Amino acid sequence: MTSKTPDLAAGKAKRSASEQGREARLKAALKANMARRKAQAKVRAAGADTAPSGVDIGDAGASPHKDE
Repeated sequence: MTSKTPDLAAGKAKRSASEQGREARLKAALKANMARRKAQAKVRAAGADTAPSGVDIGDAGASPHKDE
């Protein structure tokens, strides 16, 4: 058997600093997105009409102006 580093054994090669930074940003964005989706699902499951921030879930993509 050959001795491999844990990263290489898992199929991950050494990455440059910019690639590591990008991966960290993507990981943080995914974590935030999952938290937001979990909160939305919790509100919907509870039968509430508004999101935790007080924004109406049904108007998420609507214009802030009623005229438009």
